[in-house]
Amino acid sequence: MLKRLYKTLRRDERGITGLETAIILIAFVVVASVFAYTVLSAGIFSSQKGQEAVYAGLEEARASMEPKGSLFAYGNGTAGNMTVTDLSFVLTNALKGQAIDLTPNIGGNDTAHVTVLDYTDGAQHVPDIAWSVTFIGKNNLDNLLEQDEQAKVTVDLRGLVTAPGPYSQFTIVVKPVTGAALVMERVLPARIDPVMDLH
Repeated sequence: MLKRLYKTLRRDERGITGLETAIILIAFVVVASVFAYTVLSAGIFSSQKGQEAVYAGLEEARASMEPKGSLFAYGNGTAGNMTVTDLSFVLTNALKGQAIDLTPNIGGNDTAHVTVLDYTDGAQHVPDIAWSVTFIGKNNLDNLLEQDEQAKVTVDLRGLVTAPGPYSQFTIVVKPVTGAALVMERVLPARIDPVMDLH
């Protein structure tokens, strides 16, 4: 009788061991599926973020402008007071992309403009200098720099504390509300003429 009971218990233990193994295997499958779901979700999320970064980069590039031609400096030409009073350059849309708002800052403190021009030289930094714009050639009579349009920007330096003179190095940074900033750095020649092509 004892032998029969022992055999029954041994058989039951084998069944329990099989059940425990099945539970462990099911647990592994559940954990693996949760892990796989997490990995797939992270992959989808990262690829979506990568796609957003690419589109943001394209948007930034499409909203860029470039200079067309030379930067000109205009001197007052007075003997003993050889300084530059104005700078001018022409801008175009870089990639035939989105329009760039070039509402001017004529008085130097206007609040309607969104594109900002910084001026820096060895003596001063003006974060929002006065400037005006004139569209040349084809345009639709608004202040937006659009495809196939050219805008002549004139920077007024008469309000500076120290006017730039011979050998002065200066930097103009055009910062539109969207897109990359345009940096132009030049050095004035030894003699200030009424009109100078600074390339």
